[in-house]
Amino acid sequence: MDTEERVGFEASNSNNLINGKGAAMLKYINTFERSIVKLLASMMVLVIFISTIELAWIIVKSIIAPPRFFLDINKLLDIFGLFLLILIGIELLESIIIYITQKAIRVETVLLVGIIAVARKVVVLDIKQLSDFPLIGVGAVIIALAAGYYLIKQSRSRGPKDNKI
Repeated sequence: MDTEERVGFEASNSNNLINGKGAAMLKYINTFERSIVKLLASMMVLVIFISTIELAWIIVKSIIAPPRFFLDINKLLDIFGLFLLILIGIELLESIIIYITQKAIRVETVLLVGIIAVARKVVVLDIKQLSDFPLIGVGAVIIALAAGYYLIKQSRSRGPKDNKI
């Protein structure tokens, strides 16, 4: 058998492997992947639900405690931080649902999660205890995420509607 025949023989054997046992392996991998993604979605729903109940409990407890119907600034920052954390969880859940239904990851959703996460950090950040450089860094991240989100939105309104990465 010369070199060309051997290469053709090896290629046909690898094609048979991919079409035979390889296809079965890919089916198992896809089933495993779908199972893991569904498990992650279920856990995310549970975490969001428990976090929402915890947020409601914190608000009720803070309002009932003396002085009634008065929240100090630290308690408000904690509430806003938890609220934004729940929003991050909801956006991540949306991303998981899109992945399950469309087998795609939407860049817009990822950027929104980043924007909400940075916004949460800004809300709970104690500006008095930071130097200028970390604040400049947070500002640069905000500008970069906002610019990325704007550019994605602009490209979607002008170009083809392909949402997959």
